[in-house]
Amino acid sequence: MKNLIGIIVSIIYIALILLISKPLAKKGEEISRKFVHIMLSNIWIIYLIFIDSLWVACILPALFVVINTLSYKFKLIKSMEREENDGFGTIYYAISILVVTIFTYLLKKPMIGMAGILIMGYGDGFAAIIGRSINSPKYKIGNTTKSLAGSLTMFVISLVISTISLYILGTEYFIIKAIGISAIATVLEAISIIGLDNITVPIIVTLVTFFAI
Repeated sequence: MKNLIGIIVSIIYIALILLISKPLAKKGEEISRKFVHIMLSNIWIIYLIFIDSLWVACILPALFVVINTLSYKFKLIKSMEREENDGFGTIYYAISILVVTIFTYLLKKPMIGMAGILIMGYGDGFAAIIGRSINSPKYKIGNTTKSLAGSLTMFVISLVISTISLYILGTEYFIIKAIGISAIATVLEAISIIGLDNITVPIIVTLVTFFAI
């Protein structure tokens, strides 16, 4: 029953996020996209509260791999897509949640995935918003241009999330390890191109968290 409640709560939450994102799209494509990007990562908190079955936990991310692929191709959910081609970011988002779900639920330790998923959502999301809002020095890695303000935002938010996660997990020297995880997440966000940070950040941060505890 608890797992069923978790699925129902998750579906209602996702529907509310997509519903709210529609009027936000009128204020700007990027605003609605980042709102969805950030808020959907909270699905992991719902999972932690309600869902303890691997197969139940896999249902929604697997479904959204399909939905996001169709949306990318046919622009079905416009509040999630950019007009120009920016890679398969929304598809990677769902794939990474599915991969982290399988990995952490097989270990029966879904808490390990919290840092990776929330850093992908909040860290990457706010890094893009603040990076565009504040005029700060820019730097280039390959063909990717990033801002100092965006990267600093990514690091700070990653530090807060990873510190809380490691503390809850009872990790020794959690602050020092959180600094290391945050640095890794920031570098991954900086060097990943065309939406690949939605794969690299959550999966690698989850793996590093696993070895850190």
